[in-house]
Amino acid sequence: MAESAPPGAPVWIETARLFLKLPAADEAGRMLDYYRRNRAHLRPWEPWRAAGFYTPAWWRQHLAESLREFASGCSARLAVLEREEPEGPVIGVVNFSAITRRAFHAAILGYSIDAEHEGRGLMREALEAAIRFGFEDLRLHRIMASYRPENVRSAGLLQRLGFVREGYARDYLRIDGRWRDHVLTAIVNPDWVPFEE
Repeated sequence: MAESAPPGAPVWIETARLFLKLPAADEAGRMLDYYRRNRAHLRPWEPWRAAGFYTPAWWRQHLAESLREFASGCSARLAVLEREEPEGPVIGVVNFSAITRRAFHAAILGYSIDAEHEGRGLMREALEAAIRFGFEDLRLHRIMASYRPENVRSAGLLQRLGFVREGYARDYLRIDGRWRDHVLTAIVNPDWVPFEE
């Protein structure tokens, strides 16, 4: 985490062009705006959303729950912001979910970028920083990510980040109203250190 993190910020990651942060419950409007702006853009790649998903009340509750999950070590759901406009709109998200410990020390990675910011290398920059955070701060040994076979951009991005294809799952996730196949990938932390050391 950066030394210039705002007081009380549980996660604040800086890159050359971005900030990644764990949004507070009072930032529900910013998160809702991101998903409203990108509703059509994300529809082919993300799960179906209930109507309540697009309301401020749902996002206030979700962000409060996300903070509790982070505190208990279950997830880290990060908003991506432009460094030049940290109080501006959210331009992406990076989520570590289903964090599991014991003999696994792994998480599932999910991510998306605003349609207007594609093609600038921002998602790669955000994920490089997030993966470092996952390995160094969260002490994960394995980060897993999946993508639909037709999502060529995501396939190339994960490959450039060092993710290795590990399998193919039929009818893996219900996306855009249908069960969809996914390619399964993972990256492993070669320098993993257990918490007790």
